[in-house]
Amino acid sequence: MTISDREAARRAARGEALCAATARALTGDAALHYSGARLCRNMRPLPLHAPHLQTLPGPANPSTALVTLRGAADGAALRLRHSNAALHRRLQPEAPIERLLFELMEQLRCETFIPAGMPGVAKNLRDRFEAWSRAMHATGVADSHVGLLLYTVAQMGWSRLSGYPVIEDTEGLIEATRMAIAPRIGGALAGMRRTRADQAAFAVYARELAADIAGLIRAAGGEPAEDDKDKDEDDEKGVRNAFSLFLDFDEQDDDGITLAHSGDSRVLKASAQGYRVFTNRYDRELYAGTLVRRALLTEFRERLDERIVAQAINVPRLARALKAALAVPQRDGWSFGEEQGRIDGRRLAQLVSSPAERRLFRLEKHTLIAESMVSFLIDCSGSMKAQIESVAMIVDVLSRALDAAGVTNEILGFTTGAWNGGRARTDWLARGKPRFPGRLNEVSHLIFKDAVTSWRRARTDIASLFKADLFREGVDGEALEWACERLRSRSANRRLLIVISDGSPMDAATNQVNDDHYLDHHLREVVAQQQALGDVEVLGLGVGLDLSPYYRNSLALDLTSPPDMTTLSRLVDWIGSGGRRAQA
Repeated sequence: MTISDREAARRAARGEALCAATARALTGDAALHYSGARLCRNMRPLPLHAPHLQTLPGPANPSTALVTLRGAADGAALRLRHSNAALHRRLQPEAPIERLLFELMEQLRCETFIPAGMPGVAKNLRDRFEAWSRAMHATGVADSHVGLLLYTVAQMGWSRLSGYPVIEDTEGLIEATRMAIAPRIGGALAGMRRTRADQAAFAVYARELAADIAGLIRAAGGEPAEDDKDKDEDDEKGVRNAFSLFLDFDEQDDDGITLAHSGDSRVLKASAQGYRVFTNRYDRELYAGTLVRRALLTEFRERLDERIVAQAINVPRLARALKAALAVPQRDGWSFGEEQGRIDGRRLAQLVSSPAERRLFRLEKHTLIAESMVSFLIDCSGSMKAQIESVAMIVDVLSRALDAAGVTNEILGFTTGAWNGGRARTDWLARGKPRFPGRLNEVSHLIFKDAVTSWRRARTDIASLFKADLFREGVDGEALEWACERLRSRSANRRLLIVISDGSPMDAATNQVNDDHYLDHHLREVVAQQQALGDVEVLGLGVGLDLSPYYRNSLALDLTSPPDMTTLSRLVDWIGSGGRRAQA
């Protein structure tokens, strides 16, 4: 990379940091950040279906790059702040043309709510829309009937809602089309302007406008009707290409990560005693390494080492990043003979003998002390077996890096001692099946590496994660309480618990005799209690699942391919920020 390339990268990074700070200020959402010129929440890109907020078509213009990026950031932030996403999804049309226009009008509605005392936001938004308009015109999109009509509607909607005149560069181009369609959509435009403070009422007029324009396009043969089976495929492809210049409908609202399903438990809410455990007689706390033959454990460790070596992971680099993020600077004496700082009285005599002497100062020295503790709590339920190799790689590498950084850490797990209730359910049956017994299984809390054992000494036991018959069912709430108490038993300035799971809490016997949401309701209560105490930071790392219904600070991770250095670096950044993107 050349010096100019590095400087350009630094400028881009500073621009993104500025945009992220603005978005957080406008929304109050501390999880927002920029990555790759896209607004993200907890490292997941947020969908931007409004065309003028996406990457501008045509070659980039370095002189206006920061201005237009700031406009996109401000627009996205105002959309998050002023648009109810669930209501929007419920009201939006399904047909492509209608949806395109509906998305655009909703974005333009949100951009009218400029915060008081922030004229810069208004300027950024105007600059962004005008830059998009010029870029669209340069692509030749207005050369076709469909493209010109959509472009004209975009200009009319923006002008009507924002109060600005249409951009001068293309005013002559759109004039005839604007005059032709104004009588048809004028009422809808006026209604949108009048109801812009009410999203639901605004949507009625936005849908009306979208339907009118779609009708004009279909009447002109621009979009085939659903029952027109003989429409020429080349014409249809051309229309889709015109639409794609405005909006790529292939972009998904997510990255294939689904949201964890959670709900309230009637039984738990109605119980005066709260969460109950039928019996803890069979509960166990075990060192996982003792459950596997040493020869087999050695084979597991060799297999894990092979996977890690194949990914070319730089552990020292991860350790430095973790130390910088988790360590606390502490005073470590003085540095003498400095040219700035505090005056050192012992050297004043040198000023008399050598008036030009400047090394008369002292500076306070600081060193980074890692007085944090990190615990990994792994869901060892049956569904996790499919992902356990990748999970084992992650916790093994991070534990090794934390050790190198001087950060105390441990690796824990949780499962049940049996399927379908085990001995606890047998006792319940023997006692006449009393109603709503609460948790009805044998829980097993597993220790793969404890806080007092170094990674080097525990590395073989960590490989017991590969033992398939450990994986049964999961009682997450109790495991989380157990892990937090272990953290509190250690002296540390900062304590972090990272729960790694691929699903909601699940124990068949407990759900059958209580209700379906008994365990996940309890998990939400436990997480809320721990966050209220404030001495343990609880983070949720979802394996192919968004755990945000349970954990305020969560990250969904796609492990369809083995974790590489990029994935681990992102995790280190996420851990260091306590599950929130570090503030710029």
